[in-house]
Formats: sequence, C-alpha cells, structure tokens
Amino acid sequence: MPPRYNPPVPVEPGPPAVQPDRYQPDRYLPVPPHTEDSRTHPDRWSPQPWSGAPNAYRPNSQDLGADSLLKRPKRASNSGWRRGVHRLTGGVINPGESTAEERYRNQVERIRQPVLGDYRIAFLSLKGGVGKTTTTLGLGSTFASLRGDCVIAVDANPDFGTLGERVPRQTASTVRDLLAAAPNIRRYSDIREHTSQAPSRLEVLAGERDPAASEMFGEEDYRAVIDMLQVYYNLILTDCGTGIMHSAMNGVLQLANALVLVSSPAVDGARSAAATLDWLELHGYGHLVERTVVVISSVRPGSSAVDMNLLQQHFLERCRAVLVVPFDEHLAEGAVVDLDLLRPQTRSAFVELAAMVADDFPAASGRHSGPQR
Repeated sequence: MPPRYNPPVPVEPGPPAVQPDRYQPDRYLPVPPHTEDSRTHPDRWSPQPWSGAPNAYRPNSQDLGADSLLKRPKRASNSGWRRGVHRLTGGVINPGESTAEERYRNQVERIRQPVLGDYRIAFLSLKGGVGKTTTTLGLGSTFASLRGDCVIAVDANPDFGTLGERVPRQTASTVRDLLAAAPNIRRYSDIREHTSQAPSRLEVLAGERDPAASEMFGEEDYRAVIDMLQVYYNLILTDCGTGIMHSAMNGVLQLANALVLVSSPAVDGARSAAATLDWLELHGYGHLVERTVVVISSVRPGSSAVDMNLLQQHFLERCRAVLVVPFDEHLAEGAVVDLDLLRPQTRSAFVELAAMVADDFPAASGRHSGPQR
C-alpha cells in the first residue's frame, strides 16, 4: 500500500525577518514623544541635536583635509640603493626615504617657514680668527638658497671687515655709500645697486675699507641702514667686529632678534665666548642670551684636546642651542665662499644651524616681543 500523503501543517505568519545587510531608515529615526499626527501639530516635535558625552570631540569640516582623506604613496629616495631599487623596478618597489633624507626634509621645512616682518641676526665674537665671517656667509648662503625671499648680510666690522671680499664683488659701494644715497632709495633695485650677490642669492653690503670712515660708522648710522633694509629684506644678518664696546654695537644689540656667538674649540676661544655672555647679561641683554645659538667652529684640521662634551654642556645651560661646524678646507682658504664646494658634513652642519635659528622665527601671533627701537 503506497505511503499516505500528509499535507504540511500551516504556520502562523510572524513579523518579517530583519535583513542585517539592508539599509532600513526606520531603525535609525528617533521615536517621537507624542502619538498625535505630526502633520496636525508640526511644532510638537523636532529631532533633538546630537549630544555626546561631556567634552566629547564633535566632528567638523576640518577633519576632511587632504592629509586625512588621501592615501599618499611613500616618497621615493633620491640617492643610494633605495633610489636604484625604485628605478630598476619601475616604482613597483619603493623602499622610501632614508632617515637622513627625512631629517633633511624636516630641516628644510623649518628653514622655509614664513617670517613675520624681518628677522635680524647678529654674529659676535670677542676673539678674531674663529670663523665668525665664514659662519655669517655659510648661514646666510644656506638661508638664501633654501628660501624664496630676500636675505642680506651687512658688514658692521670697523676693523677692515672682509665680508664683502668673500662673495663675487659686483659693486664698489659700501654701507657709507648706501647712507649717502638714502634720500633716493625708492625701490628694491635702488638698494641692489649697492650690494653684491653670491651664487646662493645671498646679498652682501660691504663695510667701509677706509679706517677713518669706518670709525665714524656709529649707532645712528647702523639704525639708518637697518631702517632701509627692513623694507626689502626678510632676513638681515650683521657681521660685527670683535670690539663689543664699539659705538655701533649698542644699536646692533638693541635691534637684534637673535645672536650667533662663534667660538673655537680652544680654551681661549671658549673663555672669550663665555665672557661675551657674561657681558650681555650684566648689561641688560639677558633676553638675547636666551636666544643665542653658539657655534663652535673648527678652524684647524684634526681633533682638539678640549673636552667638547663639557664645552657644549656649558653653553647649553646658558643658551638656546649649540652646534659644532667641522673644519673645511674651502672655508679655510679665506676666499669667495661657494656652498657647492663645501664638504657634505660642513654643508649639513649649516643646514642644521639654519633650522635651529629658524625655530625662533616669530609666528603670526608673535613668540617674542622683537627687538627694541
């Protein structure tokens, strides 16, 4: 006998199953507090604004920047085996930048930050022959080559300053000639007639070579020169003489935003630099000591018997930063300074020095009150 067919037992219909992968707007709407028809009473209910936990972060349009939305590829290396691998594989394998390249890029970004108005750096040393002028040229050339604005170095040394001799001489004018032409200065090109320009784009205003005329270059003259230069130049570097009591020095210090104090890795050079800081603090320039960068310039080949760690620690406890610039044959020649002829270690040291100095550039809100007038 064939099996008997039993029809399936009917099942009571239940609520529809929720599809987790389908968008259901009703699940996300708030429940109205009243049961009346909102069309009859449109003012009875409106969605409440979002309120998270107290002090919770609330998203805004600033979150949607290019840095957060774009998936940027790693920067390709410009040197070494990393560059070779990237080129040989057609970019399929990109090892990225080395630590040194990332550090250099960070330094350049710091160097290129904008300057509010003009920024004035004075280079000091009570002892001659320690590399003050070469440090002025090295730092100024680095700034000029990596920034897009105008950078100038002024020779305020009354004792036959050689700053003007260390760049290709394009004019015989000096600071005295610029002062004489002051009534006719109307535009940048009027000042450019009195300056010489290095391959790095650093401009130099030479000092007076006549000892009688240079002695007459005093505080009021220096202030008049700065008043003209600050209109057209963002960075103004002043190469001072070794005499801190010279008549122009009071104006140099009062108008400076920061100091670069140059010393040698020798006992007498270190003592002279420390004595300079003592004098500045005793004469009301303690604020400049706090913003001083000490450069220990090696003017002779070979290592020094001086304890460099102890020397650097002494100045770090008094100043903002300390940097050692290694000996370089090109700088020791005493001729025109060309960044392309420096040893890589020396050029890297000047880039680091420029980044250190740039860290003190006043922001748009102003980090410090600036020079006195």
